Amino acid sequence: MEKPAETQFPIHDLLRRRWSPLAFADRLVEPEKLRSILEAARWAASSFNEQPWGFIVATKQDEPEWSRLLSCLVEGNQVWAKQAPVLMVSVVKLTFGRNGESNRHAWHDVGLAVGNLVVQATSLGLSVHQMAGILPDKVRELYGLPHGFDPVAGLALGYVGDPDSLPEPLHQREQANRMRKPLTEFIFSTRWGQVSPLVT
Repeated sequence: MEKPAETQFPIHDLLRRRWSPLAFADRLVEPEKLRSILEAARWAASSFNEQPWGFIVATKQDEPEWSRLLSCLVEGNQVWAKQAPVLMVSVVKLTFGRNGESNRHAWHDVGLAVGNLVVQATSLGLSVHQMAGILPDKVRELYGLPHGFDPVAGLALGYVGDPDSLPEPLHQREQANRMRKPLTEFIFSTRWGQVSPLVT
């Protein structure tokens, strides 16, 4: 199943094809593909090249470890993410290693790393569904996160599965059309809220 974006302007086909499924196939992700996906995250840009990201990763090849990471998702996400053969939680380092000062760009940089990861996954025929619904305190406790590190988001990764495997209303959500705000709602010039002529 594919749900390519209907764009206002041309974009790369990998970006058109990227979407966040809820249904994952009962198929393991090849280790070499997973390593390639993580390597893509490694090469993301970051402020002062601090690379303030980390990833906790568990695969179904190691069922106890995978189940432990699954338990760090909120219950609503566990319902569908339990199908995914790979689970991850992204983690951010909140201070600069070079001087110990607060890194206000760290969350942005983690997002860039995940963006790389997602595009690489798409290029390999895989899909990623990112989740805000995690249990940060449980992640900290189970994985011994040191002070100054925060869990950011969950990621479910695998091959797209059959939407019919999902309960309602998740099945309906999986079949729904993809929607995005038009560029005119968030591309501005001169002052905030004034639409840029580039997109009109």
